[in-house]
Amino acid sequence: MSTPHNQSWFSRLAKFIAHATGRPAAFGLAAATIIIWAVTGPLFGFSDTWQLVINTGTTIVTFLMVFLIQNSQNRDSEAMHLKLDEVIRALSGAQNELLDLEDMEEEDLDKVRATYAALAEKARLTLESRSQKPAQE
Repeated sequence: MSTPHNQSWFSRLAKFIAHATGRPAAFGLAAATIIIWAVTGPLFGFSDTWQLVINTGTTIVTFLMVFLIQNSQNRDSEAMHLKLDEVIRALSGAQNELLDLEDMEEEDLDKVRATYAALAEKARLTLESRSQKPAQE
């Protein structure tokens, strides 16, 4: 199992950048960059090169951030699935066949979802009938 000390360089870098860019200071830096760019417009005569600088910069940053965000979401999702799997496994009476739902095909997930939706509807009807009995007496 991977610990913080033996993670790949990409995992360490992705975590660091995701953490750093999610901070208020990173937003402030991005906002300051846009303000500085906008203020320098008259200095550069609002030229095509002036516009190209911000367009290119934001495109590159966006392109790279997509991969970092996806990596972070994949890691978080995997960790959440493992934690939920452990909870399901540890609970007496839990349905262990639910442990790998994330690997099922969409149509199979729809069937499981329909089963649980029916259980929820039945529970709501039971609750409604219980809450109506005292009112009728």
